[in-house]
Amino acid sequence: MKERAAAERISSAGGRLYVVGGWVRDRVRGAVPHDKDYVITGLSEADFCALFPEAKKIGKAFPVYLVRMDGKPCEIAFARREKKTGAGYRGFSVDVDPSVTIEEDLFRRDTTMNSMAIALPEGDWIDPYGGRADIGAKRIRAVSEHFLEDPVRALRAARQAAQFGFRITEETYAYMKKCRAELALEPGERIFLEMQRALATERPSIFFRTLQRAELLEVTFPELFALIGKTQPKEFHPEGDAWAHTMDVVDAVAGTTHDAVTRFCALVHDLGKGRTPPEMLPHHYGHERTGLAALRAWNERMVLPHGWLQAGLFVIQEHMRAPRIEKIGKMAALLLDIDKSAISLEGFCAVIRADHRGLPDYLESGAEYLAAMQSVRGEDAPERLRGKAIGDWIFAQQVAILRAIRAKNGKAVSIR
Repeated sequence: MKERAAAERISSAGGRLYVVGGWVRDRVRGAVPHDKDYVITGLSEADFCALFPEAKKIGKAFPVYLVRMDGKPCEIAFARREKKTGAGYRGFSVDVDPSVTIEEDLFRRDTTMNSMAIALPEGDWIDPYGGRADIGAKRIRAVSEHFLEDPVRALRAARQAAQFGFRITEETYAYMKKCRAELALEPGERIFLEMQRALATERPSIFFRTLQRAELLEVTFPELFALIGKTQPKEFHPEGDAWAHTMDVVDAVAGTTHDAVTRFCALVHDLGKGRTPPEMLPHHYGHERTGLAALRAWNERMVLPHGWLQAGLFVIQEHMRAPRIEKIGKMAALLLDIDKSAISLEGFCAVIRADHRGLPDYLESGAEYLAAMQSVRGEDAPERLRGKAIGDWIFAQQVAILRAIRAKNGKAVSIR
């Protein structure tokens, strides 16, 4: 069904159809809008089902239907009022009936830029809370105290600050701070989802720095909060403490790759510095070991995708050693380990380059070296060899190949 036909069918029955949410916001921003979400007013659920018998109900807490519009499945929700009754995002009651207006529905939403609608089929703009003006001013502003009904809205505001480059108003920061107690009780998967979206932005650090300013970092990402104030040797890290360094590294890596796993590894590479005893500062001896424990603790609290966890553990373990390797055998072993790890060679190099402000030549040429070493096959081993001896022979051949290529290229070689 065409959108206009659906809107006219609803209007003829006494209701009204509106486009809401991110599509409207992005249109105002001048960005390419994507999927449309709709809200309906003035009709009962029974009346709607009579008009659209093919619609499929997908909402449980409140009526949401899936309708095919302009060739795409689209969600149509009924306008609703909400009242806070308990903790968390499920701690509220919902009032859905034909008397709920679009202005009431928009009032319960989080920020003004998400509280606009377009009435169909005429295309009239509904902007009762100043969303267009706030977008023009690059401002994130809560609509009302309804912001507090879902504590994850605080994370969403921080993520949108990173995503759009907008500033958050002081009044909205005050609301965000009030979300602290409930955020500490939120399911880890909801917090992870906002982090994942934040890591996809051009400057992920804005998300984490915003949470720090809103006094929410400690309850959402305590391992990152622990980095604040952990001083480092100035000759290696003039940017400041481990927190500032981590934020710089994650932004630098975000500038080179869109890969989510690599960006996450940049975020956690120095996690162990948060566990450095005060008397050891500004040094962080053994932070690779404590970093492994810190990331495992993070995973206990907020289950991470398996690939993210394994890649993070690998980078934490190897990020200090990788730039210092001089022996040819260890170079070969690390390159082969990277190839078997959950992070790509390109991703590993992006983190090392950002962390150490450069890359050793064996990593710069790592793809070439790996391709040459992987030309060795087990079937080429002498027939007399069995079991582990075949693996040892393969590795010896791979080291010899790496040594020969580096010598040919005029690179320094050393004993295994």
